[in-house]
Amino acid sequence: MFKKSKISLLLVILFSFLTHRSFAQISEETYDRAAYFLSNSIQKEVYHLEVVPNWLDDKNKFWHQTYTKNGKRFYLTDIESQSTKEAFDHALLAKLLSEKTESDISENDLPINRIQIKKDGTVSFSWKNQDWTFLDGQLDSKRSNEPRDRDSAVSPDGNWKAFTRNFNLFIENLETGEEFQLSFDGKKNYEYASFWGWSDMIYEENGDRPFHFTVNWSPDSKKIQAQIVDLRLAEKMLLLDNSQDDKFRPQLQGYYRASPGDTTVVTYIPVLFDLESKTVSKFPELSLPHFIGMYFNWDSTSEHLFGTYLHRGFKAFDLIEIDAKTNKIRKVYSESSPTHVNNNNIFRRLDNGKFILGTEKSGWNQLYLMDWKTGKLINKITDGEFVVKNVLYLDEDNDVLYFEAAGKEMDVNPYYSFVYKVNLDGSGMTLLTPEHSFHDISYSPGGKYFVDNYSTVNTPTVSVVRELETGKIVYEISKADISNLLQRGYQSPKQFSTTAKDGKTTIYGVYYLPTTFSAKKKYPIVDYTYTGPHIDITPKTFKAGLIGLQQPMAELGFVVVTVDGLGTHGRGKAFNDVSYNNLGDGTTDHVLAIKELSSKNKFMDVDNVGIFGHSAGGYDAARAMLLHPDFYKVGVASAGDHDHRMEKAWWPEMYMGYPIGDFYHEQSNITNAANLKGHLLLAHGGIDENVNPSATFKFAEALIDAGKDFDLFIWPSRNHSFGRTNGDYFTKKRWDYFIEHLLGEKPLRHYQIQTEN
Repeated sequence: MFKKSKISLLLVILFSFLTHRSFAQISEETYDRAAYFLSNSIQKEVYHLEVVPNWLDDKNKFWHQTYTKNGKRFYLTDIESQSTKEAFDHALLAKLLSEKTESDISENDLPINRIQIKKDGTVSFSWKNQDWTFLDGQLDSKRSNEPRDRDSAVSPDGNWKAFTRNFNLFIENLETGEEFQLSFDGKKNYEYASFWGWSDMIYEENGDRPFHFTVNWSPDSKKIQAQIVDLRLAEKMLLLDNSQDDKFRPQLQGYYRASPGDTTVVTYIPVLFDLESKTVSKFPELSLPHFIGMYFNWDSTSEHLFGTYLHRGFKAFDLIEIDAKTNKIRKVYSESSPTHVNNNNIFRRLDNGKFILGTEKSGWNQLYLMDWKTGKLINKITDGEFVVKNVLYLDEDNDVLYFEAAGKEMDVNPYYSFVYKVNLDGSGMTLLTPEHSFHDISYSPGGKYFVDNYSTVNTPTVSVVRELETGKIVYEISKADISNLLQRGYQSPKQFSTTAKDGKTTIYGVYYLPTTFSAKKKYPIVDYTYTGPHIDITPKTFKAGLIGLQQPMAELGFVVVTVDGLGTHGRGKAFNDVSYNNLGDGTTDHVLAIKELSSKNKFMDVDNVGIFGHSAGGYDAARAMLLHPDFYKVGVASAGDHDHRMEKAWWPEMYMGYPIGDFYHEQSNITNAANLKGHLLLAHGGIDENVNPSATFKFAEALIDAGKDFDLFIWPSRNHSFGRTNGDYFTKKRWDYFIEHLLGEKPLRHYQIQTEN
């Protein structure tokens, strides 16, 4: 009797354990389920996921590309006749392309992504260095035109050509061929009419930087605004490329990318040329580092230039006007903030001496009507505790403005975007897209209609055409067909809200379940992070919820959580400013959210939590492991900017703070390396010019000095782009790390993700 009871008790304990953590052994099928949800695969499984219109000239027609049961298809929509049909005969085009190129081309997957459609129905596209035209069953081609000459710029009247020679600016009379030299002090590293490209690379020690040319002609063709690129004091960041097959020594690569607080930076100096007097005027007082830059516009009279001048540190901006005759600089309007101002303010100058300005000076990004001569406020166009995101169109004849905003509607997710119209005097604000969804808008300025793809993470996309003036739906184009997903047991991400670390603010997130989910099991939790103050990463639309890094990870046997905590984007300035001087505390809200979620959902194993992120998210993931070492057990930090003092200057100077303070040191992963307790995988691309791998190496060295065990993966041939939604070698590396250290299973070796183009 005793033995029988003992056996029964053991069976109960065993059954309880299996119920607590019941997972099938990791197999090829496990990886296949995860790979199915990678972007190149999953986008073909949802039919009519969205409509991204390419408007034709009359703005009443557009074409779009989508996936259907018959594969990739191009459609043409005629709004006036309310019809959507295939833009051409896909089978015939595939047949003709196959014959002319001796290739095996399927009508279900034509090797083109963009087309043009003329009024007579001609379809044109480019492929394999050929320009193709398809009409009435005939397919013709010719060699693609040479790319546009980017080494010079012709004046608006067509009489002059501007170009550079030996780093100086010249013009040529296109009728006579006579040349005139406009600048004379240009030289290498002090170069006229140029710019520094984001990813420009200099190879070997004495290599030349890529050539660039840019000028800004006045409408009357009598003046040129340009800039001098001054590299004389600038210091390079360096990389070593060890991956090239034909080289047996690493190739040295250098590029100019200032770090926060640097004075040795590439500088832009605005300059103005008068062609009639052959004079040049420099504006050294307007010099700025290249990572801020400045862009001018001419007024219609060619008498003035105007633009936005952002001060270094992003704590102030000026709207300025330059008199092209006297060179006098006038500050039209100025604004400052103790933290930062927007670097992409809405600005629209009108022909009637007024301008529209969008700023956060009220604490919320709102629109104001201003007087250009005085810089004074005429009236508020919008007002309230919501965020104006962008302007769609200004009907100047009727003084009506159409714009997108979020956070205005009550009892709706404050991130959801809606379309409104308002009179320029601030009256008559009207909601044009009433559905409680995120409205993803495509509009061609000057048209009568706009396309609205509205959805939430758990309601599939409905794509409609709306009348701009009223918002009325005039035509439904399509609804997303998710039958393939449902057959696989797909559950859309679950939305939730909770209270932030301040104890009062509501924050929002989602969590993902595997298609094999069972509420009787206990699942480890993985936090996908990117707490950058310039972005809100939690998906808001059905497409964003489906196509991402989270669902593939969930398929391995995890619950994956994503949260927009305090300090992220889209909820007003006070919400955003929480991260100023404090980028290192972004994941504290995640910890609180996950704890509350797990208390409500017993299938979440709060004792087994991991975290991963890329770029700024890579910093977050490692920082979380150091700041909350008893909560996060496993982390994968890829392409991380582990010390913001080593990052590209603009991002930390704007959002972390300028000048550089002790808070940079205190929130560095490098200086906190000794806090590590759990399993951490660091990963970086060997030739990442966006986030230089030096910070990852320095972090690794600090971990070694602290005697901490960790793992390091370097992809020698990769830049910043790896481990993304389409899947690659590192994707499996990341999966395996969580399978082994968080799930407690043995990864399958040598499984290869099949990535399709």
